[in-house]
Amino acid sequence: MSRIATRLRELAQEGRKALIPYVVAGDPRPDVTVGLLHALVEAGADIVELGVPFSDPMSEGPVIQRGHERALANGMSLSRRTGYGPGISRAATLTTPLVLMGYANPVEHMGHAAFADAAAGAGVDGSLIVDIPPEEVEALGSELRRAGMDNIFLVAPTTPEARVAGIAARASGFIYYVALKGVTGAGNLDTDDVASHVATIRRHSDLPIAVGFGIKDAASAARVAAIADGVVVGSALVDLLAQSDGEERDIPAACEAAAELLRAIRRGIDAG
Repeated sequence: MSRIATRLRELAQEGRKALIPYVVAGDPRPDVTVGLLHALVEAGADIVELGVPFSDPMSEGPVIQRGHERALANGMSLSRRTGYGPGISRAATLTTPLVLMGYANPVEHMGHAAFADAAAGAGVDGSLIVDIPPEEVEALGSELRRAGMDNIFLVAPTTPEARVAGIAARASGFIYYVALKGVTGAGNLDTDDVASHVATIRRHSDLPIAVGFGIKDAASAARVAAIADGVVVGSALVDLLAQSDGEERDIPAACEAAAELLRAIRRGIDAG
């Protein structure tokens, strides 16, 4: 059983929901990423989702797009990201799985086998490649399985039920339901609609379901946690990190603000 599956099973046995923060590798600066991961774990993260910077992150809203731009300007890339492994001390994150979220182009350029080996060697537990359709994922999926990594998929509000079934058959770790139509950080949450789609996914899969997009604070996280097995928070954290604007003197305050938001969301989820 993977570290992701183990952690989610432990949480289910405890009657708790997973908190999954998303940040972009190399934002606000590459030398900050490892310390930021530690801070998010200490603030209550159960799984950490790390975005791989890409020049055309099509599913992201303006906030996370700018995070990708800052990271790319800092020289961050997929090969550099997967080379971070020795620097991610498992002393503080021993039970905290790590998921890489990215896009197909850099993975295809690196090669499926090389990507799986590099990511696994860096301590990564799962991969979520946004723009590889399930019908075309087997080449990558077989390499991820060989490397002992989970293959995580998105399900959108517009995904037909037959396609949900196909995704469920190929996914491992958990399924990520996108709570809003459009890009990250857009729109308002409709929890009744989220509940309906989560129920559809559950008809086809026993995997835990995490919900993201549009979750910005403790109140919205608590509403979603009542429906799903996990909550993903991204744009709100990346927006706080942007306040440092890469300036060394401002980065600690920005990272602490992101951690404090995550602590508040953790309290909201647990109270709910």
